[in-house]
Amino acid sequence: MHVSENKPVVGITQGDINGVGVEVILKALHDPAILELVTPVIFSSPKTLSYYRKNLGLEEFSYHQCKDIDAINHKKVNLFTCYEEEVTIEPGKNSPASGKYAFLSLERAVEALKAGKIHGLVTAPISKIGIQSEQFVFPGHTEYLGAALGGKPLMLLCHEKGLRVAVATGHVSIQQVPALITKELIVEKTTALCESLIKDFGVRKPRVAVLGLNPHAGEDGLLGSEEQDVIKPAIEACKSLNALIYGPYSADGFFGNTTWQQFDGILAMYHDQGLIPFKTLAFEEGVNFTAGLPFVRTSPDHGTAYAIAGKNQASEVSFRRAIYMALDIIKQRQLHLEITHNPLPKVNLKRER
Repeated sequence: MHVSENKPVVGITQGDINGVGVEVILKALHDPAILELVTPVIFSSPKTLSYYRKNLGLEEFSYHQCKDIDAINHKKVNLFTCYEEEVTIEPGKNSPASGKYAFLSLERAVEALKAGKIHGLVTAPISKIGIQSEQFVFPGHTEYLGAALGGKPLMLLCHEKGLRVAVATGHVSIQQVPALITKELIVEKTTALCESLIKDFGVRKPRVAVLGLNPHAGEDGLLGSEEQDVIKPAIEACKSLNALIYGPYSADGFFGNTTWQQFDGILAMYHDQGLIPFKTLAFEEGVNFTAGLPFVRTSPDHGTAYAIAGKNQASEVSFRRAIYMALDIIKQRQLHLEITHNPLPKVNLKRER
């Protein structure tokens, strides 16, 4: 098998070592065919990987170990060593130690991404509580990556059948949502969604649905005024985009009667409004993509799954699809740059007198 060294290099963070992260990573990369498409670099430690190789009965799983990102082997799975000390792995237990090593992995991977050493990032699940520290004071990956990499991140859950759900407000208390839903926010998130559909997914003129905030989309003001006062004016303000924007839709009927199938993207107002129907329709097959960043980042659509950690029960399907989606978006962004690049040099039309 010929393996090109021009393949994309994708960094993979280990996530919480007491969750299912390392398990699904090893299972996803166990198929050697994946090396035809990508050079994977796991940001972890030899002892952590050895523990899970033995636990999963994958002792034959081989990798190239390095401490210098420039020394990776394009024909193998690579392990970039982030730490070497003894680690106590306790599957299913949320602990400050597991949060510490999750952050070390993430920090080193982001450094490599910013330095141009890797082309994209796939992150395994973290514990949002366990990872909190002086260095990490964010609700989750999305917000941390926005601060570390720049841009305005947009959580976008994707399935290969065309279901793509973004959220206007992410990891915030439901009590805070109504105050956060402003015309400016909806315009910002709708614009980001449309730009991502065009640039990252190759949709020339996206059809986008915006959901309402209240039951039955407010029922003409009877059940809430946000639809009339905020969401409809925001949709009207988005008419200048190279997209078709519709709404606000009542979320229950929108997903219940399959109206979602008519759209390239959906903007939900808050986390559970978008993620509950998405995971019902696509759980274990969906991918979490962070749109709006200058770099490509994906992750599986599940969490640490402490209840089944260390039991060899976790499915690697979502993680494998996260790797493939990262590759697809990396290639699509390059294609978008090529077709939108103006090859003609600027010409000074002013005549000398």
